[in-house]
Amino acid sequence: MRLKNKVILITGGYTGIGQAIARACVKEGAQVLLNGLRNEKGERLVEELGSNSATAITMDITKEEAPEILINEAVKKFGKLDAVVNNAAMIVSSDINTTDLSFMRKMLAINTLAPFAIIQASLPHLKKTKGCVLNIGSINAWSGEPNLLAYSISKGALMTLSRNLGDSLFRDHGVRVNQINPGWVLTENEKINQKQQGMDDDWYKKLPDLFAPSQRIFEPHEIASGAVYLLSDECGPVSGQVLELEQFPMIGRNLPKNWSGFSNK
Repeated sequence: MRLKNKVILITGGYTGIGQAIARACVKEGAQVLLNGLRNEKGERLVEELGSNSATAITMDITKEEAPEILINEAVKKFGKLDAVVNNAAMIVSSDINTTDLSFMRKMLAINTLAPFAIIQASLPHLKKTKGCVLNIGSINAWSGEPNLLAYSISKGALMTLSRNLGDSLFRDHGVRVNQINPGWVLTENEKINQKQQGMDDDWYKKLPDLFAPSQRIFEPHEIASGAVYLLSDECGPVSGQVLELEQFPMIGRNLPKNWSGFSNK
């Protein structure tokens, strides 16, 4: 078991990528403190994983008291803290015309400032265990899509945070910090989101090569596999790195011949 006896805090752990990471961590021997917003989903997941391996706290991570509450509960329940996975995120479309300052502040509060606050509060415990932090970003961190302006900015800031702390915290305290930038992932929320934007029920089965050379997009458990590696001791001194889990290069693309755009019609 690659994560045997490790205690891991996972935000956004009730659904999607966070849920997949939680399942993978417990399978590899870890105990997890899960956080999310839908209490019934958290309770079901804890029941699935077992109360000896998982516990959950439903709360908004942007609350000032949230980091201390989550970390203290993990230590109280399991005795220590070995790792933090900052997975919780707000994903809402916006562009230069629809992004006002109030919306931007909310996006940054969830996607960037809350992870920073949790890392800061967890550092005394992570220093003791020579633990690690894993931030879940997005390939949109590199520039993003026109209709994901605020989201892309927040993930770009998170990526800089990961690289900066991955250097300084590892050098000064032995605490590794890394980030995964997933590509397009087929979560239940993404299925709902695309349908709400007018896509067909089976939109994910007929994606063009530009977006899905493999003829499919990622499953959450595939992202979780990368997370387990970065959380485990087997990755050695890897820190300050961003793992791009995408099926095409982020720099330099060869557009398919006869490319004419993507339509769900």
